[in-house]
Amino acid sequence: MAPNITSTPTGIIEPPVEQIQPVDIKAQETKPKEYKREIVWRNVILFVYLHVAALYGVYLMFTSAKLLTTIWAILLYQVSGLGITAGAHRLWSHRAYKAKWQLRLMLMIFNTLSFQNHIYEWARDHRVHHKYSETNADPHNATRGFFFSHIGWLLVKKHPDVKEKGKTVELHDLEQDPIVTFQRKYYLILMPIICFLIPTTVPIYLWNESFRNAWFVSAMFRYAFTLNMTWLVNSAAHFWGAKPYDKNINPAQNLGVAIFALGEGWHNYHHVFPWDYKTAELGNYSANYTTAFLDFMARIGWAYDLKTVPQSMVQRRVQRTGDGSHEVWGWGDKDMPQEDVNEAQVHNGKAQ
Repeated sequence: MAPNITSTPTGIIEPPVEQIQPVDIKAQETKPKEYKREIVWRNVILFVYLHVAALYGVYLMFTSAKLLTTIWAILLYQVSGLGITAGAHRLWSHRAYKAKWQLRLMLMIFNTLSFQNHIYEWARDHRVHHKYSETNADPHNATRGFFFSHIGWLLVKKHPDVKEKGKTVELHDLEQDPIVTFQRKYYLILMPIICFLIPTTVPIYLWNESFRNAWFVSAMFRYAFTLNMTWLVNSAAHFWGAKPYDKNINPAQNLGVAIFALGEGWHNYHHVFPWDYKTAELGNYSANYTTAFLDFMARIGWAYDLKTVPQSMVQRRVQRTGDGSHEVWGWGDKDMPQEDVNEAQVHNGKAQ
């Protein structure tokens, strides 16, 4: 039976794409695959340099960099983050809403600024992550530890199951998007220009910043910070936090991650209802900057068919599999009939 999905502002939307339905990979395997961890030393060297350079960038921010350079770096972090959260994640991985070409083009540029692989590869890996979550086929399998799920998965060769199962997810929608295919084709040209050249040259030419400050603050620190905020969704949000929607899975509600990852930290909800464009039950803009951005795009007509989950469906799931941390529906809501509030209190064992 297809899930009861609603959308804003146009009504019923088709069910989520196939890749978001988790499956039991262990039941599909006939025999264990041999896997020997192999370190990719090139990546190790590059990430060590990046993080050392980022720390030096922090030092320069407080000693010699101009305030405009720091503000520029923060702005780039916010913009590039949207390229991941609103773009690669909510739009292209989950198809949680639809976007006109103007918004898709803008998000593609923002995504290129983030330099976390092109949209096609990012979305493919993320669909595999949801379908085979916390198994060997999950690219950043959290059961292999915090370090692995945060950055370690990028320092070793992929498990064979990741490659094998990655071939089974549906990607035709990405292949038919001309903006996605354009970025994929010219990524090695676009990425260095958008991610490193422009962020470095703008401070030099517009407010006479030194190359050293521009490179280590606007490029290195900003890029490393954005990466780590994204990685926290894979690591911290799979280890720490409440599980009001499903206590049987690792993803959890993590306020800190939600703040720094622009709204992606409400992870228990997201893994239960991955097609919701908010990636959260409520549109709390203070901890979900991406939702505020998408709501604004919907107002100007660039985003549409935004998928949401009916409260009744959320409530049933909380009552069935939640850990009990979810608040009572209707509590303190002056617009809700009192008899409904009382019924909700009784159902949740909190009647006076």
